[in-house]
Amino acid sequence: MPRLYGRGVPDRRVNGIRLYFEEHGEGEPILCIHGTSSSALIWGEAVDVLARLGRVIVYDRRGCTRSERPEPYERTTVSEHADDAAALLESVSAIPAIVIGRSYGGEIAIDLSLRYPDHVRAVVLLEAAVLSLSPEASSWVQALDERVHSAAAQGMGKVAETFIRWVLGDAGWEGLPPELKQMFTDNGPAILAEFNGGGLQIDGADLARVTKPTLLVAAEDSPEAFRQVTHEMAASIPNARTALVAGGHLVNPAHPAVLAFVEEVLAAG
Repeated sequence: MPRLYGRGVPDRRVNGIRLYFEEHGEGEPILCIHGTSSSALIWGEAVDVLARLGRVIVYDRRGCTRSERPEPYERTTVSEHADDAAALLESVSAIPAIVIGRSYGGEIAIDLSLRYPDHVRAVVLLEAAVLSLSPEASSWVQALDERVHSAAAQGMGKVAETFIRWVLGDAGWEGLPPELKQMFTDNGPAILAEFNGGGLQIDGADLARVTKPTLLVAAEDSPEAFRQVTHEMAASIPNARTALVAGGHLVNPAHPAVLAFVEEVLAAG
């Protein structure tokens, strides 16, 4: 996995917390928001590809990897992370941005577009985990929540593995490079804090207020829950289009469907 490298001082204090961030490329801003348990490292080589299109901003969300973890860090919310994202965009003069959110990061992207619409130019949701939109998906995430808390009761070291095996499958966990396994494991407290805070609670009426151009990406081999909520979001977001791609939940942010959408948004001015 290539090392990320950015311009300037890779830290910014927003909302009382120190966030690690990096910038790559030039031009119109593209903000990437990672999912539960990870960090900016998860974007990998996709950063360089996206940076050919614009000014890519990647960061570690509060509590994750190189950003500050409050003490105690027992609970956090989607809205708290959306406030952080908005403040970060303001602090680096990157408004409005195309926002790419993965999984829990997709929930943050939606909340950002609802509460800070002037900060958002367009939205790309890589299997956004708005699992409250479907009864089956809600049951799926409730079972995952129970697994995660059971693992935490035995020691924080098993939280990430339990979470990743549920979402990516056993082969997904086993196939991760050692450095990513370590990153996920170290972020065990952040995983638990995000589960304790719960997901984004919205319905179709809320999604109808997401008026920015939106690309919804689902993966063929990921848990069915993510395809269900992608379908529900597509039915409610006015300017949404969908793409079904090969692979599992870790959708490639530089997939051709994503790049074509970003290029179209930028060309529209």
